Amino acid sequence: MLLILPPSEGKRAPEAGARLDLDGLTRPELNDERRAVLDALIDLCTRQPAKAIDVLGLGPTQGGLVRANAGLRTAPVAPALEVYTGVLYEALDFASLRAPARRRADSRLLIASALFGFLSPSDCIPAYRLSGDCSLPRIGTLASAWKAPAQAALESTTGLLLDMRSGAYAALAPLTASLSERAVSVRVLVERNGRRSVVSHHNKATKGRLARAVLQSARVPGRIDSLESFIEGLGFTCELHDTRTGLVLDVIVTHV
Repeated sequence: MLLILPPSEGKRAPEAGARLDLDGLTRPELNDERRAVLDALIDLCTRQPAKAIDVLGLGPTQGGLVRANAGLRTAPVAPALEVYTGVLYEALDFASLRAPARRRADSRLLIASALFGFLSPSDCIPAYRLSGDCSLPRIGTLASAWKAPAQAALESTTGLLLDMRSGAYAALAPLTASLSERAVSVRVLVERNGRRSVVSHHNKATKGRLARAVLQSARVPGRIDSLESFIEGLGFTCELHDTRTGLVLDVIVTHV
């Protein structure tokens, strides 16, 4: 089973280390698009920093993020799970896991990225700023740029796919019809007084805790019909639905 996680806007910039080596990343079939997106981002931030603030959706005091993007080729790198921060990754709390659970990360987690397409947790990357809903000069929308190569990367995987991505990152590589028998989208709902609703913060935290629980489990299911009981066995309340757009696993919580 492979969990597809979103990245986080917040990142921890490595203070020292090697430089970015695209050829050292997993899924080398994505490297042509990785280079194109990286070059376009660096060029924008180097040549047109004022425009970059607007394109990247930054505020007037966030020019440091533009300068950091301009220096991505020489910036220090660290494993992706050390770089990404934010609510989901805080709840995952990878560093506190026991060694067997940490070793399972590369085979059970896949991280979506607007800059790199998909990453394994141990892939070494710099801190960067680029959201999934951006459009870059020479590239256009990232959804259109990534769709074909990233979908092909998903189709090359095996086993169940548990898709935890938010909308902007799901759009970079939408689940295809060929994946329908083994792909499930995860939705977190808060139930109060018999009514259910989506809450952003708790959504991310619950997904992080679920990812942590999956890493701690010695075994994972290989079939859709075992998924619901597996997730419940990890301590979550859930319901599996077959919807018009595909299979959806609702994870239900009762407090924020």
